[in-house]
Amino acid sequence: YDSNTMKTEPKQDWMEKNTDQQYWESQTQIGQGNQQVFKADFEELKQRFNQTGGVHVYQRMYGCEWDDETNKITGFDQFAYDGEDFIALDLQTKTYTAAKQQALITKHKWDRIYTDYWVNYLTQICPDWL
Repeated sequence: YDSNTMKTEPKQDWMEKNTDQQYWESQTQIGQGNQQVFKADFEELKQRFNQTGGVHVYQRMYGCEWDDETNKITGFDQFAYDGEDFIALDLQTKTYTAAKQQALITKHKWDRIYTDYWVNYLTQICPDWL
């Protein structure tokens, strides 16, 4: 997803050949929604860290792994702010773990509204793509 063009487009020929236009339109919609959420989260984080200006970085990394020998599936959903761990989903406990005090509000909110979705996504939906 490119936040400047607000579109998701293939970067590799093989992706373009193996997906249809509907796929790219749905991924664009997801990207636009994520951009809005990230923007709101980012503003909230600056307030929690008592920051008014400067350059700051909010990162997310999520995905899944499948061991084809053991059939074990593992997933991860983790966030960082200014290069330091902020919050991550623990699939064993099915709760988010706050790495910083400023993440506690987020943890309580996300435990209520996002945990079930992301546990399902990382253990069921994501592996289907592998």
